[in-house]
Amino acid sequence: MFALNLIKGCLPAYLLATSLVFADALPTVTVDHRDPIETDVSMSLAQVIDLTLEKHPDNAWLKALEEESAALEQRSKSWFAGAPSVGLFFQEATSGTLHYGDASVKAPLWNFGQRDAEKAVAKQAEISAHTQSAAIKLRVAGLVRMALWDMELQQIRLDQAHNEVHVFEQLLAKVERRVELGDLPRADLLLAQTELLQKRAVLTLAEAEVMHARKRYSTITQMTKVPGNYRETLADIAEVQQNHPDLVAINDLIARMQAEVEAIRAVGSGQPDVAVGINTDHGPDERSNKTESFNISVTVPFGGQAHLAPRVAAANVELNRLVAEREQLRRDLDQTHHEAEHNLEVNRAELTIAENLKQAAVEHLKMTELSFSLGEINLLDLLKIQSRAQQAILNAKERSVILERDKAMYNQSVGVTP
Repeated sequence: MFALNLIKGCLPAYLLATSLVFADALPTVTVDHRDPIETDVSMSLAQVIDLTLEKHPDNAWLKALEEESAALEQRSKSWFAGAPSVGLFFQEATSGTLHYGDASVKAPLWNFGQRDAEKAVAKQAEISAHTQSAAIKLRVAGLVRMALWDMELQQIRLDQAHNEVHVFEQLLAKVERRVELGDLPRADLLLAQTELLQKRAVLTLAEAEVMHARKRYSTITQMTKVPGNYRETLADIAEVQQNHPDLVAINDLIARMQAEVEAIRAVGSGQPDVAVGINTDHGPDERSNKTESFNISVTVPFGGQAHLAPRVAAANVELNRLVAEREQLRRDLDQTHHEAEHNLEVNRAELTIAENLKQAAVEHLKMTELSFSLGEINLLDLLKIQSRAQQAILNAKERSVILERDKAMYNQSVGVTP
């Protein structure tokens, strides 16, 4: 019985010592993987977008469009509708009594109005190449904007996670001292340890999300530098206008296809050919008559409309597909603009609410911490209020960033490129 009482008397001290040792041994897990990102205060958002566009996969396509427009222009400047050809013909009788030779140059001619139609195609191709570049630049700007604000949002969450770990480490130290003094039960020590471990788990996940966000940015931009300031002024545009880069780009594609349809129609039944040549005809000896002549011939095709109709129909199919895409694009742009405008209005209101909630939560937390230190409330109540206060602080910070992101996304929706 004495031994049993001795064990009972020593057990609380043993459990306390075990808890304290466990508290000192709480693991601090860090993520070794790092994606370094440097801030360059001399770099602007516009410069980042331009540098990203230079390395973007679509850049090769844009260069090909420019080369195509140059080739079309060169063809439209040609005097002939196709490549000229040279023909040589020689005939000799088996008896050797007749020699006949012929040399000619043959060239396909433009139909009436066909060359002007080809010039229109070349001009529209050049215009379309430039507007496609503007549309792709806007698309790249949207990717860069989202990547930058996602990084900042994840960084705020990481900073908050660091702060919460620090707060709970301090709380755990206070709980340990009060448990040693007998002011708090050992269950509170285990509760504080559990909360700290959970906060460290959140910190680890937050670090991973920051690394993911940085990797997305470096993948999109192919660089590791971010501009010092990328906040944007809200564009004073109330709706999607006709000069939106995406609308301009598809309108120019439609204009080019219309020009191509007219150019195909201008081919008509085919290309007329003109041939100019000379021929000689003489006998086997000097006494034979020798004849040299100059000739010219023109070949005009006819009845080719039935063969041309499928090409015109195929071009019209592509033209109407682009028209349908334009109508769908207009609807999509209006929907995107509406969502961006709505998000902006909602987040402005939510930011005001979040700031008020943060202020109230911080004041409440101060009162609760004082009450806990005086023994008026238990640890569980403190943890609940502390968690609510930390969430309110995080919400206010997030809403501030989200509002700036929404400004950038609104500018994106109305087609404004930095």
